[in-house]
Amino acid sequence: MSHTSQEFPQLETKRLLLRKMSMDDAPTLFRFWSDEKVTKYMNIPAFQDVSQATEMIDLLNNLASYKEAIRWGIVLKETNELVGSCGYNNWVKDERCRGEIGYDLGKEYWGQGIAAEALEVMLDYGFTQMKLNRVEALVEPENIASIKLLKKIGFQKEGLLRDYQFVKGNFINLEMYSLLKRECMIQDTK
Repeated sequence: MSHTSQEFPQLETKRLLLRKMSMDDAPTLFRFWSDEKVTKYMNIPAFQDVSQATEMIDLLNNLASYKEAIRWGIVLKETNELVGSCGYNNWVKDERCRGEIGYDLGKEYWGQGIAAEALEVMLDYGFTQMKLNRVEALVEPENIASIKLLKKIGFQKEGLLRDYQFVKGNFINLEMYSLLKRECMIQDTK
């Protein structure tokens, strides 16, 4: 399904369904996004109220309707549990054909290969349907788990962006990782 479609695309893997988030997801996402261990490396402070989760879902779904970003809820097909979210924070639609990804999981789902599985199908969608040539990920240097994940699925470190983003009251360094379409096709991570 092309991202030019009016319908929000659903993606599937053996274990996962990536689908549009709904207001019914707010309590679960609030539980994740209010956990300081989950939000430690996210560019948002830990949420204090479930209304922040409903506002975020609304914002993300609106951005998707305008084709400015897309964020899926990650659901375990076997149990229908929402376990996190992932998506393209933004993308450039001109000749640069570049997108930036983001992802998060509730801490009880860490270390189970869920993020890698979700990112692989999301990357496939980005390269085939969105026609991206390059996918980027910006990661705090201390976020070792995320760096390991990116390297596992073929991303390469390009360098350090010093004081690149103002988050939670401080300027922070971010490392740039990227994956090119031709590298993904060679690797064939599925």
